[in-house]
Amino acid sequence: MVWLRVEDEAKSFGIELTLTVGCRWRVDARGQDKLCPVNGGSRSVSLCLSHAYESSGELCRRLPQSLACAQGASTISPTMNGQSRKQRILMVPDFFFPNFGGVESHIYYLSQCLLKLGHKVVVMTHAYGSRSGVRYVTGGLKVYYVPWRPFLMQNTLPTLFMTFPIIRTILIREKISVVHGHQAFSTLCHEALMHARTMGYKVVFTDHSLYGFADVGSIHMNKVLQFTLADIDQAICVSHTSKENTVLRSGISPEKVFMVPNAVDTAMFTPSPNRLCCDEIIIVVISRLVYRKGADLLVEVIPEVCRLFPKVRFIVGGDGPKRVRLEEMREKFSLQDRVEMLGAVPHAQVRSVLISGHIFLNSSLTEAFCIAILEAASCGLLTVSTRVGGVPEVLPDDMIVLAEPDPEDMVRAVRKAINILPGIDPQIMHLRMKKLYSWDDVAKRTEIVYDRAMQSSNTELLDRLPRSLTCGAWAGKLFCLVMVINYLVWCLLEFMQPAEGIEEVPDIGPLDIHLHSVDDKCEAQGN
Repeated sequence: MVWLRVEDEAKSFGIELTLTVGCRWRVDARGQDKLCPVNGGSRSVSLCLSHAYESSGELCRRLPQSLACAQGASTISPTMNGQSRKQRILMVPDFFFPNFGGVESHIYYLSQCLLKLGHKVVVMTHAYGSRSGVRYVTGGLKVYYVPWRPFLMQNTLPTLFMTFPIIRTILIREKISVVHGHQAFSTLCHEALMHARTMGYKVVFTDHSLYGFADVGSIHMNKVLQFTLADIDQAICVSHTSKENTVLRSGISPEKVFMVPNAVDTAMFTPSPNRLCCDEIIIVVISRLVYRKGADLLVEVIPEVCRLFPKVRFIVGGDGPKRVRLEEMREKFSLQDRVEMLGAVPHAQVRSVLISGHIFLNSSLTEAFCIAILEAASCGLLTVSTRVGGVPEVLPDDMIVLAEPDPEDMVRAVRKAINILPGIDPQIMHLRMKKLYSWDDVAKRTEIVYDRAMQSSNTELLDRLPRSLTCGAWAGKLFCLVMVINYLVWCLLEFMQPAEGIEEVPDIGPLDIHLHSVDDKCEAQGN
């Protein structure tokens, strides 16, 4: 009867299933399938999927949970069975809380939603001031603040092999199955992915930014990215523009790259219950005041907008090296009463700043995906933004006014936004954002990427070396040497401290309950 219910569900998806009887199936600590005979029998399940449903998790959520044990199963794809897809994930960024930014928010919200889905998630980052050691944050998310200090722009000093011992220990202690690195210029991310691949773990990389091809910094960064992405299982980009940029910079196959956008916590970013009066129009800017975020563009746009529209006032939140230029501009044009400088704004107070305005102004010169735009739109603000990177993909045309990164065009866009402002309903805009973006949806799409990574074949060192040779005439040979040395370091670590001697951390929470419930059901079925 169980099988007939499963077969009916599968047919609704155009999936053909065949069943023969005799063994039961379970998942080991590293997420690998194991076939356990029952009374000497041989039982298997074969699943033939159309390509359209192989990567969708929909069938997994609708198939009866008893499929994994009732009547048994052997070669069920992790994508097909929700019970089998639970992973132990290590997130590795150089950027995490208490620091604030788009990457930090992405990792935090994604981790929380993956925890809700029953996965185990652990974050490893460097120490922030006195914040060092193991901490637990909301939802039971475990964070390793390893005792390394940031070297430049919150990045740790590149050491190649010095980080291997502690990364290896964390991987073994937490019984990790997937290592997920974030951000192309994160030193810790690149080193962790290299060490994880040497140890045979599945690795996934998410690129959050856009980079050029001509300047010295981009050339060196692109070469490092090419080395890292030559040896990963899957990659994620936050916009189609970002995907194209990453493929061109690294040479990775486009088939390995998924597009999974960012999202916004619409429960946190809600509009003001009382609609603001339009007698005085307030334009809000919340951004790091650096060159890349277009702070120099603001210096030229704000005085001109104030001159053309006497009823417009600006609120500028954020800090950075370009704040001095904005302060000088305010003094030069005597705009102290019309331009309010808030300085750094804690993330918990961003909503209170946003709901005090009518229009959100984003002047970034490069942007893969701007979460700040989503937060502003969720609070009911009309957005004016530069047409750069993945920004045109973020919002529908009636919710954003785009302009070229030029002062005159930006002023024109602000004028257009002021004219259409009376027709904007913040509550309706918020409801539309709830339908467009959800971190739960992002987590489910990321699950699919993990499943695809787990299905990729395991490769030995000799199979990985040719991939690095394609990174350049000299760079390829250098990268191969690094990989060989890294392998020898791993062998030395295994000799000095065998993996069996490293105590594993017991699972607590949803993953532990899930694995024990599956084992208990299988044992009961076997008896």
